[in-house]
Amino acid sequence: MGRKPKAEEERVANRLEEARTQSGLSRQELADQVGVHYQTIGYIERGEYSPSLVLALRIASILKVRVEEIFWLDEESK
Repeated sequence: MGRKPKAEEERVANRLEEARTQSGLSRQELADQVGVHYQTIGYIERGEYSPSLVLALRIASILKVRVEEIFWLDEESK
């Protein structure tokens, strides 16, 4: 049971855009509150970037949800 090669690593899926808009926050507002550039929020929402654990926890805290409500391992990428 070794580690998967980089090309086969699981992706992190998310419901960030839905959670953010339900909270009434723009990408810029959320980015300012968690300390990243607004484009980073867009990359995460589109699945082009997986957030670090620290960033995922900060986002969940700001949106007042549990981290697993907005981020999970994408089982289809296996």
